[in-house]
Amino acid sequence: MLSKALLRLGASAARHPWRVIAAWLIAATLAVLAAIALGGRTADSMTAPGLDSRRAAELIERAGTGQEGMTAQVVVTPLDGGATFFDDDGARTALTRLQTEVKRLPHVLGTSDPAGALDAGGDTAVRGGLVSADGRIAVVRVQYPDQSRLSAADLDALVGLGDRLRAELPLRIEMGGNLFYAFSDPDGGVSELIGLLAAAAILFLAFGSLVAAALPIGMAVFGLTVGVATMTVLAGVTEVPTFAPVLGSMVGLGVGIDYALFVLARHREYLACGLDPQAAAGRAVATAGRPVVFAGGTVVVSILGLAVANVPFMTVGGVAVSIVVLTMVLASVTLLPAFLGAAGPRLARAGRIGRALRAGRSGRLGRRRDTAAGAAPALGWRRWLGHVGRHPVPYAVGAAALLLTSTLPVLGLRVGLPDDGSLPHSRTERRAYDLVAEGFGPGTNGPLVIAADPAGDPGVLDRLVGAVTADPGIASVAPAHIDRATGIATLVVFPTTSPQDKATTDTIARLRTDVLPTAIGHGPARVHVGGAAASLSDVGRRTSQRLPAFVAAVLAMSFLLLMLVFRSILVPLKAVLLNLLSIGAAYGIMVAVFQWGWGGALIGLEATVPIVSFIPMFLFAILFGLSMDYEVFLLSRVREEYLRTGDNGTAIVEGVSGTARIITSAALIMVAVFLSFAVADDPSAKMFGLGLATAIFVDATVVRMVLVPATMTLLGRANWWLPKWLDRMLPGGPADTDAESTGEAPRPRLADR
Repeated sequence: MLSKALLRLGASAARHPWRVIAAWLIAATLAVLAAIALGGRTADSMTAPGLDSRRAAELIERAGTGQEGMTAQVVVTPLDGGATFFDDDGARTALTRLQTEVKRLPHVLGTSDPAGALDAGGDTAVRGGLVSADGRIAVVRVQYPDQSRLSAADLDALVGLGDRLRAELPLRIEMGGNLFYAFSDPDGGVSELIGLLAAAAILFLAFGSLVAAALPIGMAVFGLTVGVATMTVLAGVTEVPTFAPVLGSMVGLGVGIDYALFVLARHREYLACGLDPQAAAGRAVATAGRPVVFAGGTVVVSILGLAVANVPFMTVGGVAVSIVVLTMVLASVTLLPAFLGAAGPRLARAGRIGRALRAGRSGRLGRRRDTAAGAAPALGWRRWLGHVGRHPVPYAVGAAALLLTSTLPVLGLRVGLPDDGSLPHSRTERRAYDLVAEGFGPGTNGPLVIAADPAGDPGVLDRLVGAVTADPGIASVAPAHIDRATGIATLVVFPTTSPQDKATTDTIARLRTDVLPTAIGHGPARVHVGGAAASLSDVGRRTSQRLPAFVAAVLAMSFLLLMLVFRSILVPLKAVLLNLLSIGAAYGIMVAVFQWGWGGALIGLEATVPIVSFIPMFLFAILFGLSMDYEVFLLSRVREEYLRTGDNGTAIVEGVSGTARIITSAALIMVAVFLSFAVADDPSAKMFGLGLATAIFVDATVVRMVLVPATMTLLGRANWWLPKWLDRMLPGGPADTDAESTGEAPRPRLADR
């Protein structure tokens, strides 16, 4: 049985701590060396098979125009605010030099030529979209090959050139484009450090001991090092999206410290009961480690379920994050008990500062409490739970109404991708975006690329150009490029609205369903709409279509897993429904903050943005798994008490109060870690951080401490009902409980300790 295997594993690690710690040190070193030697850089390819934008890219690739590759843009304006490129020979000469040096960069296929257009005549430059009508802003568009032939070194070379030329030329130089989106380093570093410091402070307050606070942090750092290094090796084999390291660090730190906290709390309880450190570590891993394994498994399975979306970058991102979670689970049942064994009996008592803090609380209560067991806080929780148990209906109805109200903004959810206009002004991409929008209009920042295969129809291109130009959502159409060998034509089209504007999505849909089909008629010609804005719109639509099936699959899997663990029908059903409420509330708050702008300034959000298309599905997978952590941990204790006493009310009060302090501490740690990422520059990191923090806070407070005891009180003994025929079919059996499978004697009640 799992608990017995964990008992042996934990006890063995505690008896031979230095061997286990050395093994992890070797594993971490090898992982880092492999990442250096074999690893790759993260990159983004926001597309998927079967999408119209993907078909457009395939046509462009056949034509060999180079427009299927990556692009960047260098936006310049004279440092003399009153000068223009039309009348300032010095600025024009500087522009010519800049173009020449950009062309010399590795892998650059070519650039636009605003300097040459200016020499040919101002009207030519303006009509070509290379210089703004007032002559103050010029754009050098840089064409690169396909992303598979590029690396972050190409972005570094372009940025380095810009830094050098800013010091040498009388030009303000800003840069942007999808080369930055694909290869910019993700936010992290500082956010991780802030999260670790906040977690350390909360752990110290929870345990009153520097040693006890340091062990979960140390375990999480080990696990994160191995997990992220392994993710880097994976990036050398396949394309790992840029958000994966940020999300992996965020989730890895949260679950790693939480899992360690659960095991450490049990270990200290067993030490307080008189067990030696090795035996206590084994028992702690057998009892708290069992829900950790189930909870971690739920997180991994939920994230891997993202494959149902049939969006490759989401599938690979899910695999990468799952690697970090699995590493944390393994560290919790091997490395942590080794730390516990090495620490010995020191963990049985609080440090000097911790004793002083707890003595102050104990004095107010009038008598000394058992600090290891946390009896004083537990008595407060028992009073609260007794109060909820006496009034279950109003608490259940009130809490459910609160969460449903928080969920209402989801009705206005709009998916898309925040463009560079949502970045802070400190980023060159944002400054380049603003200059382009000022000089040429907002749609110039997100051009569409229409790819057409005339298939022998000689008049189709003229009809396409006329129809697209006449559309009210299109500002301008660049001259068509026709490949002589294949006959495939490409049109670069500039919408009137910005890439993240809903009107741009509507324009793309109108072109595909009305404008282009009408232009080509029923002939053999094929036309597809591509470009970054179209690709992201397509990915958003696909994930929205696949989300219901994904949610149903995760709910079914979680229900079956919890039924297996707790031998009940209603407990898993209740857990699934309550988790849906907390996740729905998180979605609603995200819409209110990011789409409506409520409180956005608090996290550094400078403009309202749509919800990133892939985030709702990713958040559901991660949040459902994380919320199951608390569910499994809490209900495992409730079930222990129920099997010991046979009384549902007592089991709820004792089980929930016995885990309340740990769950509260764990939730505070996760919220602190996630919120540290909510202040990152990237809107995607902000969304992940705020969404995860909100859901965990709601889950650990309103759900776990109000809705769970209220609904379990209303259900009574029916909580643990399971048909006998189903009980016989399920693996294991009713005796497969923590206490019985580990041979643990019944634990004393908190009041008797």
